[in-house]
This record gives sequence, structure tokens and C-alpha cells, in this order.
Amino acid sequence: MPREPKPRRAGLAVLGRLGIVVAVLAVGATAVLVATRVSTPEAGQTTTDIPALSVPAVDVQPGSTAPVNATVAGNPVADTQPTRQPQQQQQSGKDLLSTWASKVSDVTGIPARALVAYGNADLALRDSQPSCRISWATLAGIGRIESNHGQYAGAVLQSNGYPSKPIVGVPLDGSTGVRAIGDTDGGRFDGDPNYDRAVGPMQFIPATWAKWGGGYDPQQIDAAALAAAKYLCAGGRDMASAQGWWQGILSYNNSVEYGQKVFGLADSYARAAQAVKVS
Repeated sequence: MPREPKPRRAGLAVLGRLGIVVAVLAVGATAVLVATRVSTPEAGQTTTDIPALSVPAVDVQPGSTAPVNATVAGNPVADTQPTRQPQQQQQSGKDLLSTWASKVSDVTGIPARALVAYGNADLALRDSQPSCRISWATLAGIGRIESNHGQYAGAVLQSNGYPSKPIVGVPLDGSTGVRAIGDTDGGRFDGDPNYDRAVGPMQFIPATWAKWGGGYDPQQIDAAALAAAKYLCAGGRDMASAQGWWQGILSYNNSVEYGQKVFGLADSYARAAQAVKVS
């Protein structure tokens, strides 16, 4: 989960700490539009149901290789540039993406609604920052680690992109294993007027969300996935290269074990989805 600029933006020391929000989103590349109201959440209770704990770390060294990359349509991405632009992949924008998501859900177990968000962010960044080559599968790996794709602690990811109940992380109060970050949002996103907490399916702290969230709400999964993609692509990073991928993931959470877990998930998701074809 991304952190403040200095020191390096990293996730919480304990993997997968979680949060809550509400808002409005319009993402251009695939014409997915979501609108809802903004409200101030209540701080949630801490739970030991951390999604990352059930994910094994794969034996791969940082910087040695990147996960298999795949386009939203399921075809491998070329080593230099994506072979198909978002406009070419659209039947009618959202319809194609939804069809793809439904089929990939069957082979990966990821909720289709979450896949729409990850695929949408992939397409949007391929359109606006094609040299980044961010993959929906990497976003899905992060989403699984951070919130089990918006299903943390029994929540259900709804059709509007919001979990069915609030998800708020532990207070960043400097206790054991937790960095101290005083309140930066007046409790607007995390419901805590004293300390910041990680919020939303992709686990942004409020200060980082203020830079990357585009004014939207971090709990809405389309907004969260798009912000995560932009964050990972910052500085001209190539997320399809070994060096770029690891730099991006370790900036999101400065933990080798975290990176190894995301790697295993992203690689397996991409390989499974390569069999999916959308005509």
C-alpha cells in the first residue's frame, strides 16, 4: 500500500492492512462510469483476517525477472510495446471489458467486478502512458494482498465498486510494527481524527491518496485501481521490465516478501488468463 513521498512510499509494515471510503469516478479508456455519494466513514475495528497471510511467497529474487504480462484480451504483451491499443480492443467499451472480466473470473477466481477495475486501469494507462506497460495482473496481485479484491473480512464487492461494509485499517500510531503517521485528512476517509489509516481496496493512506486519487474516493475499486496504476507508473517506470516491476512494487510496500507474494499472484493470474479470448 503506498505511503508518503519521504521515506519511500511503502505499505504498512504488516502486509495487507485495510480501510474504507465512498465517491465518484469516470475513467476514459473504457468508458466505465461510476457515481456515488461521499461520506465520512467510521473507523473500523482491527482484525487478524489479513488477506496476505494466506498467500505464499514465491522463490524469486528482486530485480531478476518480472511476472508474465498479458493484455486485457488475454494475449501476451510484446516485449517492446503492447500490440493492441485500448480503442482496438473495445467492442463497445464497457461491454467488452465486462465480457473479458467474466471469462477471466472463471479461470482465476477473482471477482469479475474487481477484474473490470483492474482491466480498466490497465487500458487507461496503456492509453495515457504506454511505455509503462502496467498489467491488470499486477494490479490484481496487489488487490488480492491488500483486501482480497475488496472482500476483506467478509465484505462483498458490489456492482458499484464499493465493498458492502466499511474496511478501515489499523491506526498508524507508531505501535509495534506500525509507522506513526498523524492525521492528514481530518478523518474524512478513514474516520480517525488522530492518526491516518490505510483505506480502500488498494490500501492508500490519505496523504498518498491526496496526490494520486484525482479527487475521488479510495474505497471505490475503479478509482483505487487507477490510482495504483498511476502510482506504479510514476517517473517513467516500465512495469514490464524486471527492474521496473520490482522498483514499482517495492515502492508500494518496501518488503521483499510482499513483492514475492505479488509476483506469484500476478504471474499465475496472467498465465491463466492467456487462454481467454474475447471476440
